[in-house]
Amino acid sequence: MKAEKLFEIIGSDFYTGVPDSRLKGLCSFLMARYGIDKNHHIIAANEGNCLALAAGYHLATSNIPVVYMQNSGEGNIINPLSSLLNDRVYAIPAVFIIGWRGEPGIHDEPQHIYQGMVTEKLMEDMDVETFVIGRDTTDEAVARAMASFRKVLSAGKQTAFIIREGGITYDGKVSYSNEYSLNREEVIRHITSVTGNDPVISTTGKISRELFDIRTASGEDHGTDFLTVGSMGHCSSIALGVALNRPDTKVWCIDGDGAVLMHMGAMAVIGANAPSNLVHIVINNSAHETVGGMPTVAGAVDLVGIAKACGYKRAVMAADTKTLDRELLNARSADELVFIEIRCQVGSRPDLGRPTTTAIENKVNFMRHLETLKP
Repeated sequence: MKAEKLFEIIGSDFYTGVPDSRLKGLCSFLMARYGIDKNHHIIAANEGNCLALAAGYHLATSNIPVVYMQNSGEGNIINPLSSLLNDRVYAIPAVFIIGWRGEPGIHDEPQHIYQGMVTEKLMEDMDVETFVIGRDTTDEAVARAMASFRKVLSAGKQTAFIIREGGITYDGKVSYSNEYSLNREEVIRHITSVTGNDPVISTTGKISRELFDIRTASGEDHGTDFLTVGSMGHCSSIALGVALNRPDTKVWCIDGDGAVLMHMGAMAVIGANAPSNLVHIVINNSAHETVGGMPTVAGAVDLVGIAKACGYKRAVMAADTKTLDRELLNARSADELVFIEIRCQVGSRPDLGRPTTTAIENKVNFMRHLETLKP
């Protein structure tokens, strides 16, 4: 169905969410209609953050908010859904729009398979009434579902539209860009030229895909890299765990701006532990590029200042090749916790591949590589 029609049927004028490729039509429509507007549309740091924003909106207006997310975000909403919105607690109504990655019977990436299997069940277990929208779902069927939902919402409960691939479309065009010149894949190539045989932990999405392609093209061993294909926002904590338990090995983390925003508290824990062998790199293009390019707030955030406040011993920003290469070499030789923010443009190759190893193979190869680095 058309995003405009779904918007009309739901009838809410406040949306908050974390973008998803299954919801690209809806996301593009919201950007075309509202852009980023504190009164109508906020892209939040994570899905739990969305529910809290939605709760505040309802408390202030008595109106019903809409929260959109990929189904991977269901895990982030369970706590506020059960302990804040639930009708046995504050009874705050909300409509969820959930992109169904990993739907059974539809080929998808490994990190989506189990989540796809339990998408509907999780909502059922959380007492959320659902309706699935696919390519062939009629506007009339959605309108009937929403009419039924209104009775549920009036009782202080929550409802969800679960969106199959192609379930929401939008004919308008929305483009995203920034003012930076560095290309992300080239940035990663510069990073790997310095990391050598050191272990690298990379974040969800195109960063890991580009890293894998770079290793393949150069004939390098993939065992040096742990590709965090799921669990967005946790790659730096994985890197911290590796660094603390391999103190004689330089460990590199290649993070993204959307991911670091999603669970920014990890930076405080990293700074408090301050492993001298960890380099935390954040490639910041101020966009959720992997799922369509919608903006993050990272362009307006002083990540370097945050890192310093969290206890990183050295924190710098690079937006050109000369500065990037200098800071990578400094990090290579440093005996202290280092943070490097790299500002880069939005965009990637249209023929960008995906890892050809399984997640289990990646884990086994990475662990074997770490064993070879023992002193």
